[in-house]
Amino acid sequence: MDSLNRVQIKKGMWTKCKECSSILYTESLKNNFYICEKCNYHMRISAKERIREIIDKDTFKEMFKEIKTKNVLNFVGYDEKIRVAKIKSSSDEVVTVGVGSINGISVALGVMDSNFIMGSMGTAVGERITRLVEYASYNKLPLILFTASGGARMQEGILSLMQMAKISAAIGRYKEKGGLYISVLTDPTTGGVTASFAMQGDIIISEPGALIGFAGKKVIENTIKEELPKNLQTAEFLLERGQIDHIVNRKELKEFLFNILDINEGMHYESGC
Repeated sequence: MDSLNRVQIKKGMWTKCKECSSILYTESLKNNFYICEKCNYHMRISAKERIREIIDKDTFKEMFKEIKTKNVLNFVGYDEKIRVAKIKSSSDEVVTVGVGSINGISVALGVMDSNFIMGSMGTAVGERITRLVEYASYNKLPLILFTASGGARMQEGILSLMQMAKISAAIGRYKEKGGLYISVLTDPTTGGVTASFAMQGDIIISEPGALIGFAGKKVIENTIKEELPKNLQTAEFLLERGQIDHIVNRKELKEFLFNILDINEGMHYESGC
């Protein structure tokens, strides 16, 4: 009798907020842009979900999908790690790049996904982003990059670290030609990504509460032998010190980006560019 009266709860029906531990109905959470309605905690989302929220329906065209990770150093277990990551994240790489529209304005868009090996940057990530930047430059498109990364990918050694300079140089050339680059920092943006293209934006914005930094807090404390502020390496801490321009709630992000793009387009129209 008890088994007949027992409520059947499907797997994934409820989600626990990591910040306040509230139990949230997953469908309601999805409709609320994966923001906790109790504490405003912005949960990490996939690249596909991000694109769905930001880009006009049916306008996104993915590019450079043929560029894939290769185990060039024959790192033991790396091929299996990539295989598992593809299954868990439902993506083929950390970054998805392409073109689409935001309220009718065309943009070149790159979105990193922390679900794929913690958003680690390898050679495929660097090549995809670099080609996107060059495409945006050639076609005179605004560039928007959503960053989410745990740092460089150790399985690719120095080849991974080289992507910092590679992407930064491409962005430098793009900006010299008058391109607009908007960098959107999401949780977490750390390591080599922070030390390069994440902080190169003409406009740098972040989601609330995002972890942003280079080295880990404990690493810094052990190095300088000092206790650091609790809110160090948060978006709010960086905003107070002028390192980012604005913090934007995810629900307002598409409209915020559109306003910037609209102003930029108007300036180019007036100047005759």
